[in-house]
Amino acid sequence: MIPPLHVVTDDAVVARPDFPRVAAEVMQAGGPLLALHLRAPAAPGLAVYRWAEALRACSSGAVLLVNDRVDVALAVDADGVHLGRRGLTLADARALLGPDRLIGVSVGSADEAEPGADFLLVGNVYATASHPGRPGIGTGGLAGDPPRIAIGGVTPERVAELRRSGANGVAAIRGIWDAPRPAEAVRGYLKEWQG
Repeated sequence: MIPPLHVVTDDAVVARPDFPRVAAEVMQAGGPLLALHLRAPAAPGLAVYRWAEALRACSSGAVLLVNDRVDVALAVDADGVHLGRRGLTLADARALLGPDRLIGVSVGSADEAEPGADFLLVGNVYATASHPGRPGIGTGGLAGDPPRIAIGGVTPERVAELRRSGANGVAAIRGIWDAPRPAEAVRGYLKEWQG
């Protein structure tokens, strides 16, 4: 099952001194309804490995995905990987990971998808500070197979619209990590998803 809430980190999030504690709280709050994407493109491999190892130990049933680091995902027995546009191909990642681990792929529209992904992270759906100056693609194309997770400017207030548009889930960075209480923010997103 692909969880309906995907919580994505970035280099600024993992650099926070309280990241391990807050990430554990986020995973506990979401449990099996949450996938945590450990994404830290500027971090050295050893740091990503240590974070992934710590997160795996406290996952509370949440899905752990390591972005663009198949080696780390294998080393910590993560649930899978998420591939951006700069890493391994989907075919190469599948050959290394086997058929049972999840592989997600980032796309700007569902038309860009390669066959074989377990889910697509589609976006940016709305304008977002993560991609300044890039307009959102809108909610069209969120329904279909493989499951599609909407990312980019996703706030709790937009979750119901995305679900009605056919998305199988939503992803957030700032909406979780910049919230005063990230674990409560997780519960808020999930409440909106469950409607």
